[in-house]
Amino acid sequence: MTFALYERVDNVGIITLNRPDRLNAISGAVLADFETALSEGLGDSLTSVLIVTGAGRAFCSGDDLQEYEAQAESEAAAKRHIQAIQQITRLLLGSEKPVIGAVHGYAVGGGFEWVLNCDIVVASEDLVAFFPEMDWGNFVTGGVTHLLPMTIGYQRTMELLILGEKQSAHRLNDLGIVNFVVPRDQMMQKAMEIARRIGEKSRTSIGRLKSMINQDLGIGLWRALDLEEAATVHAFLQPESADRVKRFTNRKSPKK
Repeated sequence: MTFALYERVDNVGIITLNRPDRLNAISGAVLADFETALSEGLGDSLTSVLIVTGAGRAFCSGDDLQEYEAQAESEAAAKRHIQAIQQITRLLLGSEKPVIGAVHGYAVGGGFEWVLNCDIVVASEDLVAFFPEMDWGNFVTGGVTHLLPMTIGYQRTMELLILGEKQSAHRLNDLGIVNFVVPRDQMMQKAMEIARRIGEKSRTSIGRLKSMINQDLGIGLWRALDLEEAATVHAFLQPESADRVKRFTNRKSPKK
């Protein structure tokens, strides 16, 4: 099974995370297929703009904790996993093609980070996004430590990262993290509408605009990715983190 699909509709490339039975949770295979699909879309000369979305009931539910033990078995294993995550951000933000996020259901942890890596975000009204990393004794990736304060300010960044509370689509819109909030059945229609409007504009000018803006982000953003990698690898190797993740995955449903 391919866990990330690429297709082109006219000059719009659509990348779909395709692990719906696990709410598109991030596994090693998902990361590999996502990178492949992104590279295909970014390299497609007939594509002017990309849409990134998720199949099934969620955009992306974050790390697949069933793989945590293997990812944390050694520093090398943890580093490989985190580098693969950071590579997705490097592709999304380092390209000249604009990326539209069409997100719904859950965007958790790494999934929420990918929302922040998009240039324009269309959110379904049912979107719920949050960062669980501090509860797990883990750390954020995706350049969030650089991007989020620039987007919403210091105190709100600390609120979202430390408290890890669930955020609605409308709250994210108020914070400036998502651009449009629409009913679920209109999400892809709205994303395609925006993509087609972008596709009518100068590809060269938009490419230069994105490169210039992201070049200004550059030094701080790329350094943040490196620092996040080191912090996350360190967190993966801590007994506290393994214990917290184990307790979370083994939690029992509350009695009714």
